[in-house]
Amino acid sequence: MSTLSTKAAPNGSTAMAPTFLLVGMPGLSAVPSWWTIPLVAVYLLSALGNGTVLWIIALEPTLHRPMHFFLFLLSMSDVGLTTALMPTLLGLALANVHAIPASACLLQMFFVHVFSVMESSVLLAMAFDRALAICRPLHYPAILTNDIVSRISVAIAFRCLGVHLPLPFLLAHMPYCHPQTLTHSYCLHPDMARLACPGAWGTFYSLVVVLSAMALDPLLIFISYGLIGRVLHSVASSEDRWKAVQTCAAHLSAVLLFYIPMILLALVNWLELPLPPPARTLLSYVHFLLPSLMNPVLYSVKTKEIREKILKRLHRRRVGCAQ
Repeated sequence: MSTLSTKAAPNGSTAMAPTFLLVGMPGLSAVPSWWTIPLVAVYLLSALGNGTVLWIIALEPTLHRPMHFFLFLLSMSDVGLTTALMPTLLGLALANVHAIPASACLLQMFFVHVFSVMESSVLLAMAFDRALAICRPLHYPAILTNDIVSRISVAIAFRCLGVHLPLPFLLAHMPYCHPQTLTHSYCLHPDMARLACPGAWGTFYSLVVVLSAMALDPLLIFISYGLIGRVLHSVASSEDRWKAVQTCAAHLSAVLLFYIPMILLALVNWLELPLPPPARTLLSYVHFLLPSLMNPVLYSVKTKEIREKILKRLHRRRVGCAQ
């Protein structure tokens, strides 16, 4: 793969090149058509599963509650994230296209991070909801009102859009001292910011944005589950304890699916562990694609209300078709 030329700037650095180079799955460039099948399958199954969850929650008045509203936002973020990733993934898989225009790369970077931070924020809100429901069950309806849920939603939207909106403009105007070859199959702002010249203040802003969500959110979720664990430890009835655990099972599984691959990737990068390139690339795919595929399954299986409403709707459709 050849390195793209960049335009020299007066201070010896380079301006942003018109294109970036992406890295595909090592070893699969010779068989791009085979690689397409699992990608398309993952996207279609993710869209079907999350679309079903969105459809059920929107149509069923009994599901218009805080936890289900947060689940609605989680499904929206999953659909948005996979949709933002697919153009470059399919371009690499179908035609082995590694070059992406800078404007398209910045646009993809913006939406990938907006939906990633949206998912992280929603998982944090759901942890707060579960902690409140278990630790303060009598005060739960009075505290988590529709007005509070609306304010949380506005805060999530501001966090996703307001914090990330400056990033494409900062990256577009930063001086670059490295060839503009990325290390992923999609555009991520830490990956793009590392190509900038030392001392570029936009890289510091990029680091703060990443840490504000991807480091703070898991810590707060961990604290929430610490409070839940302390309350459950004092519950005398094993049956009540099991019911409480069941209410958290789907959310906890979603948290582990989202954060464990991300933390492993961060450790590999920070500690410079000798992980083979295919394993590193596969881990990044797992981090971005697996949660959107599995979250609808987890919530359909683990959440009784969602499962029953889906089965009820499907039964109505079968009866209607039979008539």
